[in-house]
Formats: sequence, C-alpha cells, structure tokens
Amino acid sequence: MKIRSFISGCEGTQLSSVETTFFHEQNPWGLILFKRNCETPTQIAALTSAFREAVGRKDAPVFIDQEGGRVQRLGPPSNYWRKYPSARAYGDLYAKSPLAALRTARHVGRLMAEDLIEIGITADCLPVLDVPQAGAHDVIGNRAYSLHLEHVMALARAHTAGLMDGGVLPVMKHIPGHGRSEVDSHHNLPVVNARRQELEQVDFPPFAAFADAPMAMTAHVIYSAFDKTEPATLSRKIIKSVIRGQIGFRGLLITDDLSMKALSGSFEEKCTKALKAGCDMLLHCNGVLAEMREVAAAAGELKGKAMRRAKTALKSARKPQAYDKKAALKDLDLVVSA
Repeated sequence: MKIRSFISGCEGTQLSSVETTFFHEQNPWGLILFKRNCETPTQIAALTSAFREAVGRKDAPVFIDQEGGRVQRLGPPSNYWRKYPSARAYGDLYAKSPLAALRTARHVGRLMAEDLIEIGITADCLPVLDVPQAGAHDVIGNRAYSLHLEHVMALARAHTAGLMDGGVLPVMKHIPGHGRSEVDSHHNLPVVNARRQELEQVDFPPFAAFADAPMAMTAHVIYSAFDKTEPATLSRKIIKSVIRGQIGFRGLLITDDLSMKALSGSFEEKCTKALKAGCDMLLHCNGVLAEMREVAAAAGELKGKAMRRAKTALKSARKPQAYDKKAALKDLDLVVSA
C-alpha cells in the first residue's frame, strides 16, 4: 500500500471504526497526538498501537508537542506525568551556570523521551529554535530557550541530545524563524518586514546550527525580504534559497499545522502549494475527519526525495541509552522549583 505524504491527527482517545478505515485506506506517514487524545499511559499505548496496526507499519512515527511549560500535552493536571519547565527556564539557569544548564537540559530531554517512548510516541516537536525579538507576540515567548542566539543553540543541542539518547526523534521548529512575528499564526498571518541582513544574523543561525536535524517544521510567516506574498510554508523562494540554501537543511521538511488560520484557501489549495513549494510532508492536526479526507486526497504518494528523507529520519533514531535517572530528576527539580 502506498504511503501518503501527510501526518494526521485523530479525534479522541481511541480510533473510531471510521478513523481506522480511513488510516488503513489512506495510509498517512504518521500520527500526531494532542491533549484531547491523552488520558493514561495504557490508553495512549493502545492508541498508538491501533494506528500502526491500521496503516500496517510498525515503524510508523507518532508525534507530539511535548516542549514543557505551556506546551505540554502530557502533564498536569494528570498524575501520570511530571511537570516540565518551559525552555526559558534553561536559559535563566544558563545565565547563572552554563554547565548546570546544559547538563539539566540534556537530563530533562532524556526524562521526556522515557515518558514518550514507553507509550509508543517516537517523535517530539522540539526544539523551538526561534529567537524572540522586542515587540513580538508572545506565541513564542518563553517557549524559546533564550533571547541570545548562542544560548539557544547550545541549550537546544543539549535538550535534543537527551531526547535522542532516549530513542525519540526531534523536530526543530519553526524554520526559518518565528521570533519576530507580531501576531499568532494560529489565528492570523504574521508578516515580518525585517531586513535580510537582520534575519541572516539572528533568526537563521540556530537552524543552520541544526542543519543535521532529521526533521524540521515550517513557519506560517511571510518574510517580505525574500517573498512578499507567500509564507515560508508555501514559498518556493524561501524553501529553496533560505531553508535548503542558506540554512542548508537537508532533512524532512514538514509543514506546520495546515488547519491554522494563518493560511487561507481550501485544503486542496494549501496542500498543493506546500508540496509545490518544496515541503516534503503535510501536517493536519485537529482530527476533523472531513478535513483529513481533503488533505489525504491532495497529499499524494510519498516518493522520491521526500521518501528518502523520511526513511533517513526514521533510521536516525537509536535505541534508548542507559542514564542516571536519580541525577536527572535532581536536575529537573532545579528548573521546576526555580
């Protein structure tokens, strides 16, 4: 059965018979989970297993946004998962002790990976490599590691190293940079009018430092210095000259959620534009079946360079490594209780 070039959400805590049939027939590359899908470890393990059974691939990736702080799909008020800090907590610690901050970021990444891999989640949509600027909307805010790009790069590398030590793949976001947007792309289309030189000096370097990442998620943001009409997700100019060119990213390029209000038009139009622009994989998150069907119809077969990048991404996962969990929990307390 041909794999289609999209990652889909689902509606609830278990697959309905209609969803199971849909996944079996349309065969999306992966699944993404949200808080609405997560109640208990046992339930999530059954859900991820049911998805893989429906598509007939044991290695089908399952994604989640488990950053910590306000973007934590598994966490309080549930008693099953720990509270994890926002990325900025590592940046605050870095200002006092770089060594402690880097060690803590890696330890916490390892703890997060253990939570995920045990229930069948194999990819986490972090690190957030955006560098917030003065006057920007707080949609990024403390989700960013720091206001200093060098600190962002160091802490993100440590955090994702811990994640990969635990067998979970990272997805860097939001390439080529969401830190200047003055509106929330969940609701409106941000337009960044910064000069090319500013973007090249501040926004792009963290992504260039992670050009070896297996996967990246695009930003639904217009960068007028490069393309005055289309956001990065839909812009061939930006994907070719900036993301693949200047930044040098060679991994699997995934759109941000196509159901976000930043993008206008039908799902067929959005999907077609994104693929033509150079995105490898479409992402649809809200679990609305009618929309899922539209995305599936437009996605097409995963093949060529996109298929090779998808296979390479999955091959970059490694078996969970042993670690000092007691030390990791002690470091977690450093940033949670700060």
